[in-house]
Amino acid sequence: MLTMAMAFQQAQEAAPTGFDLDRLLAEPGPLIRGALLLFVGIPAVWALSRWMRGHISGRYNAQKGLVVHKLIFWPLALIIVVSVLKELGFSLAPLLGAAGILGIAIGFASQTSVSNIISGFFLLGEEPFKVGDTIQVGDMEGVVLTIDMLSVKVRTFDNRMVRIPNETLVKSQFTNVSYFPIRRVDMPVGVAYNEDIGQVRQILLDVAKSNPNVLMEPEPLVIFQGFGGSSVDFKLAVWVRQDSYLSVRNGIAEDVKKRLDAEGIEIPFPHVSLYAGTETGPLPIRLVKEDDA
Repeated sequence: MLTMAMAFQQAQEAAPTGFDLDRLLAEPGPLIRGALLLFVGIPAVWALSRWMRGHISGRYNAQKGLVVHKLIFWPLALIIVVSVLKELGFSLAPLLGAAGILGIAIGFASQTSVSNIISGFFLLGEEPFKVGDTIQVGDMEGVVLTIDMLSVKVRTFDNRMVRIPNETLVKSQFTNVSYFPIRRVDMPVGVAYNEDIGQVRQILLDVAKSNPNVLMEPEPLVIFQGFGGSSVDFKLAVWVRQDSYLSVRNGIAEDVKKRLDAEGIEIPFPHVSLYAGTETGPLPIRLVKEDDA
């Protein structure tokens, strides 16, 4: 054992321990190989990872393609960098030791970033949403652009980019609006108390069935909501495909208004009536005009 240890120590002492520019200029072979590895290997690895990303995205989804891209590029790029350093004569043992100490210091200084990275792995593994989905986080709603290791970037419908830390998404509640292929449009409708409820219900169902983008399975529903302060309140609920949601939500409201107006159905506004009692008529109002004098 002692002999092996001594031989290992002698080999370490005989090996180059650092960057020797004079040696590289005298023997340019390692320098040329390092340059080829760096300037040819990195673009080749990038091209390979991009091709795999496109292939996986087309076969599965964009999120899986992004994960494969990172899993291919960064490990291979690290191997190339280590190989270049080795060709140039750098001793990797001191570098690895320094990297370990630096990693511990950075870990203490950037606990939030580490938490976001770990949360990013949870999001990628659980896959509650993918690139292109529409999500709601608090009062913000938008389309997912990227799922990175530290954050998720979302483009809102008024074309703003919102960066959400991964830790926030793991700890808080959010809604994936486009997780399922169909979605329900809920539209409140209020009519006057003197209107025929059965007629109103039939009108709303007719409007829903006449819209070509409304699905008949699940069938449209007219739900009684209650007696409001000045109206009888209903909710028209129809199912649509995700790509038709906005057009149906806007179009069916106009169709309901036009149909109710055509049928003479009153859509009331809040008002107040004053009565002296249940058996008497409304209180009389008399206008008094003051004299000019």
